[in-house]
Amino acid sequence: MWKILLLRSTLFLALVASIAGAEERAPNERAIFFSDHPNQEAPEVYVVGGVVTVLGLEQPCDPARTKMLGWEGRFEPLQCAGRWVLLAPIRDLEPKDRFMLLVTLADGTELPFTVTSKQENVMDRTGDQQVNVFRDREASKAVLASLHDSLRREEKLRETVARYQKEDSVDHALAALLLKGATKQTTFRERRRALFRCPTGAEFRITVFASKGQDKMAVVFNVKNNSPSEPWGLMEARLLTAEGQEDRPFALRASRNLWGPGGESGQIAVVVDASAFDSKGGPENLVLELFRHGDGLRQAWVFLDQHILRE
Repeated sequence: MWKILLLRSTLFLALVASIAGAEERAPNERAIFFSDHPNQEAPEVYVVGGVVTVLGLEQPCDPARTKMLGWEGRFEPLQCAGRWVLLAPIRDLEPKDRFMLLVTLADGTELPFTVTSKQENVMDRTGDQQVNVFRDREASKAVLASLHDSLRREEKLRETVARYQKEDSVDHALAALLLKGATKQTTFRERRRALFRCPTGAEFRITVFASKGQDKMAVVFNVKNNSPSEPWGLMEARLLTAEGQEDRPFALRASRNLWGPGGESGQIAVVVDASAFDSKGGPENLVLELFRHGDGLRQAWVFLDQHILRE
């Protein structure tokens, strides 16, 4: 049973285990270009445990002469299928792990690679899904792949800039103060408090605030991961109207991306402007949801009664 402590009955909070809808993502695809320069280092290919990484070649590979050193016990057997080489690590690698891969094409050309990881932690699933390999940078397919790589980098840069611009707001600044426990530097005053302990080990101490000017509401989650072995991370938060399930804007700050096992603690602060409660039919109540990184399970939801603003 989950232990629930409610100091005020008008605040409803719950921990649940429901599947969150996964956001559709484009495959992680990039290109590697070889040159004839004798000092070119073996390019790196980044893999993730349990995820297949595919190398796309310009011509079929030679299975008998395509080998990876030290793969036993760390990878499934290397597969050559026509113009494709399949890498399937059994479990995550450490960034210090480096496996030498030699791909030999049908014409005898040898292409060396270094297979490694760039995961920053166990929750990080960053790796290559498909790597297109070219020997001639001027070939039409290579030029097209290079163009696509440039467009992807440009799009990623635009998203990063847009995110920073969006997060440079008064509400984000207030959320940052709440993370530091500097409530006295804001107009927020505590209105509700609750404690939840999840069977998986995550503990949530939740405090709801309202501003003196009745123009903002805030929620601070003090999260402690009591699991002895599993990390906890936040995938995303959503703010919806309680009735129509319409998205509403909010500002969020988190003290960390990952809560390690064994009792690591951190905070998540969310600030909501009073305008988020407005609708054509009058003020609406809102629901704030937290989704766990990795499996997308909804971990917590908080019912925000619009009357709290005017207490």
